[in-house]
Amino acid sequence: MVASVRLKPIAVGGLVVIVVLAALYAGLHFYGRGMIYHPSHAVIAPDIAGVRAEHISTADGEVLVAWFHAPRPGQPVILFFDGNGGRPEIQDGRWRRIIDHGVGFLALYYRSYSGSTGSPSEEGLRLDARAGYDWLIAQGITPDDIVIHGFSLGSAVAVQLAAEKPARALILEAPMTGIDDIARQHGAGVFAGLIQDSFRSRDYITRVQMPVLIAHGDTDSVIPFAHGERMFELAREPKQFVRFSGSDHSTLVRDGLYDQVWPFLDAHPGLSEAD
Repeated sequence: MVASVRLKPIAVGGLVVIVVLAALYAGLHFYGRGMIYHPSHAVIAPDIAGVRAEHISTADGEVLVAWFHAPRPGQPVILFFDGNGGRPEIQDGRWRRIIDHGVGFLALYYRSYSGSTGSPSEEGLRLDARAGYDWLIAQGITPDDIVIHGFSLGSAVAVQLAAEKPARALILEAPMTGIDDIARQHGAGVFAGLIQDSFRSRDYITRVQMPVLIAHGDTDSVIPFAHGERMFELAREPKQFVRFSGSDHSTLVRDGLYDQVWPFLDAHPGLSEAD
């Protein structure tokens, strides 16, 4: 009887610990996603002539809103993945630079973003990226004419797609090695292994078999410059790294990103063009 009396508090105490840990774990997952994704649900079109909305279905039944502008003959199409707070209407400067060069684009907005259905997750965004790529192929655009381009969080989406699908090139703008690495740098390393959507780009970049251009501002206040450097170290050849001195996280387009992109693409034509 004495033994059973002593064991009962221990068992109850253990249960309390388990419940508390489970609550912390669930909270980390919930709030982790709340910290990663910042969708705007409003559907606001880019203020640019010739851009049209497309509705693209994913393999799991979601419907994504995307914005498409056709390329001039002989020019590629950029499949663009935006950051975690991305909205098409605030990227007009980017779209104009692309269109002015005759290049097309498909700007795909993830599930829950800008009118797209569903709730975001790493696996969900992976399905979204595949759907955008497959839509371009269905329009008759060949892999040699698809340039995969990701900004910030979108760089993680882009590198995962590029690891499994062929394309002309991969452009990573202010990329990260992984959200778990960012957590460690902010003193939350104890939780790094529990982050559900960790977007470990460092594990995917080694599988990419296409030319890679990485651009990063050396005063980036969101994703440290060292992330871009590490991604470049891990990438296979051919590859190019562009350091933007004094540039912050969201200023690379303004600071001349596409002045670097166009010569890079000219130097790396698709396989059919190279032949």
